[in-house]
Amino acid sequence: MDADHSQGPKGSLRKLLEHLSGAGKAIGVLTSGGDAQGMNAAVRAVVRMGIYVGAKVYFIYEGYQGMVDGGSNIVEADWESVSSILQVGGTIIGSARCQAFRTREGRLKAACNLVQCGITNLCVIGGDGSLTGANLFRKEWSGLLEELAKNGQIEKEAVQRYAYLNVVGMVGSIDNDFCGTDMTIGTDSALHRIIEVVDAIMTTAQSRLGPHGCPAWMYLALVSALGCGADWVFLPESPPEEGWEEQMCVKLSENRARKKRLNIIIVAEGAIDTQNKPITSEKIKELVVTQLGYDTRVTILGHVQRGGTPSAFDRILGSRMGVEAVIALLEATPDTPACVVSLNGNHAVRLPLMECVQMTQDVQKAMDERRFQDAVRLRGRSFAGNLNTYKRLAIKLPDDQIPKTNYNVAVINVGAPAAGMNAAVRSAVRVGIADGHRMLAIYDGFDGFAKGQIKEIGWTDVGGWTGQGGSILGTKRVLPGKYLEEIATQMRMHSINALLIIGGFEAYLGLLELSAAREKHEEFCVPMVMVPATVSNNVPGSDFSIGADTALNTITDTCDRIKQSASGTKRRVFIIETMGGYCGYLANMGGLAAGADAAYIFEEPFDIRDLQSNVEHLTEKMKTTIQRGLVLRNESCSENYTTDFIYQLYSEEGKGVFDCRKNVLGHMQQGGAPSPFDRNFGTKISARAMEWITAKLKEARGRGKKFTTDDSVCVLGISKRNVIFQPVAELKKETDFEHRIPKEQWWLKLRPLMKILAKYKASYDVSDSGQLEHVQPWSV
Repeated sequence: MDADHSQGPKGSLRKLLEHLSGAGKAIGVLTSGGDAQGMNAAVRAVVRMGIYVGAKVYFIYEGYQGMVDGGSNIVEADWESVSSILQVGGTIIGSARCQAFRTREGRLKAACNLVQCGITNLCVIGGDGSLTGANLFRKEWSGLLEELAKNGQIEKEAVQRYAYLNVVGMVGSIDNDFCGTDMTIGTDSALHRIIEVVDAIMTTAQSRLGPHGCPAWMYLALVSALGCGADWVFLPESPPEEGWEEQMCVKLSENRARKKRLNIIIVAEGAIDTQNKPITSEKIKELVVTQLGYDTRVTILGHVQRGGTPSAFDRILGSRMGVEAVIALLEATPDTPACVVSLNGNHAVRLPLMECVQMTQDVQKAMDERRFQDAVRLRGRSFAGNLNTYKRLAIKLPDDQIPKTNYNVAVINVGAPAAGMNAAVRSAVRVGIADGHRMLAIYDGFDGFAKGQIKEIGWTDVGGWTGQGGSILGTKRVLPGKYLEEIATQMRMHSINALLIIGGFEAYLGLLELSAAREKHEEFCVPMVMVPATVSNNVPGSDFSIGADTALNTITDTCDRIKQSASGTKRRVFIIETMGGYCGYLANMGGLAAGADAAYIFEEPFDIRDLQSNVEHLTEKMKTTIQRGLVLRNESCSENYTTDFIYQLYSEEGKGVFDCRKNVLGHMQQGGAPSPFDRNFGTKISARAMEWITAKLKEARGRGKKFTTDDSVCVLGISKRNVIFQPVAELKKETDFEHRIPKEQWWLKLRPLMKILAKYKASYDVSDSGQLEHVQPWSV
């Protein structure tokens, strides 16, 4: 964990962070507008990264109001100022609306207060209104300073010394309604709150009949509808068609006829019809009770969506954005426009602030003018994709309206269970049926495949699957190699025309074996695609796997509880072992999310000197103010430096300073209900896989085509910023088969962040930073 090893397996980095000296610079950080979970992670990252590079960092309490009032509202922060805040919801520095800052007089006071502290770099965490205010402030800055000097409130030389103001924004908002970023800080945590409530409602309501309405905000409403399999969702951007009242009642009646005991209807705040008339949860309740006579309940979520502990995703997002914001401030020049740090795929990008604000305002304008398709397009590809997927999965067309393809498509789960697998199966089955295919479920993996455990599966059979953990189809680690003859026979008997495999590294190996067997068994000459699903996140061809986010949240929550267990006791260090095989994703990202002091992984070799250095580092911290330490260890990071060994070493070396405890998390990381991310990811990526299968089958229609080329056997995954299909044959050269991991892993670039934020000296590659990109509207 020392600086010598911080560069990872690639060798020396192209550009060291130390070259971006912050000496003599002062950064002010504020949170403005509504609070959001994960803001504290961003504040912590700004403070620690700023101090790390030699800058002074100031808290600006209560947002712009604190900037205007000055005095004790602007306070220099130190390293310990942001200790133990990662798991705290809201914002520790407060957030307030400020009318005074809307006036030039108020901004004049704010500028004076900043100059007195030498602050010429602002990091603003808030929504579009807060960021717009920051941009105006930046534009007026030189004029404000000249006026202050003229009035004798600052010295004339201060006008030159503090000649320009740099502004970098981060979007903190649970609404995820800011154009230019895939996710805003706080959105994922809000989804956790909504899904928890809806899951609880679904559980308690299984014993009685009736619809349940849950009002939520726009993006949250759509994604939570996907995540819980809601029967109907009302959104401002996509008003229901004329006659929706009758259509909804017909659907509820049909569900009741299928013995479905509960219906979930989600209403977004601000939902309207095509005439711009509001649609409220009470209106829906009255309609259902009047037309159908069903017992109906309404749950208003309100500010519950803002509360609670931030999710692992929001902690990591806030940390990444905070570090990127500091780098952007250090690299800024007088000509650099105000920018906002955003997330595109798994990349941190910088976008011109006002371009994002303008497009966000264009969305509202399109809605006001009832140009709803334009509003959806401007909201971005993620929103449009979610909306299209929801529509396909929620409403089944009558059988006589679906053109039959006469193709049989089979779905199988392979490997260890992963939360989100069931959501992926549900999505595949329903999209396949909507495309006219006959869907077949294979039970108990390749073992069940060979034994003929294959049944047709229908639309209603997968109802309610999205929120269930594990694998309802059953899954085993058995590979197909020794069953090829039997599996080929089953494919022939059931006339299987395409195969969707959902699973982890065993699924990847199985796909390779089936592909290699095509020469001997023509039954395997069909389109085959794999969707990665494993907590280890070790499948080549995809940056993310279904189930990894749920496991990461389990690790983060457990670490929070373990650390809390030592609250008020003597100084203590916890050694936590995570799963993942040889892949250190869970240990590394869990360490970043939980604020660990060290994380040992296979991909970054370490020795006894590193262990000793880490103990000494923790010992020094414990002698000051820190009371608890956290060390994560990936289960296969070292054959000799086991969890017991590290525990005993820390216990021995820490005598007199701290005591030690160990915890092996084990299979609890595979269990539980899937997180909103895994439900949504599993749903969308599986739907995409089925669309690919349908397209392939259409190519061969009427020609009796056998699929023998590499591009008909693929892994579907997220790579950098895109969802792509990669032939499994091409991925072989990118695979470390001995250790069951990809040779290149994107998350290793984030490894130095955990070290820097834990006060280690480390190098951080900033070679990809610095270029402003432009916001592009996405076509639907």
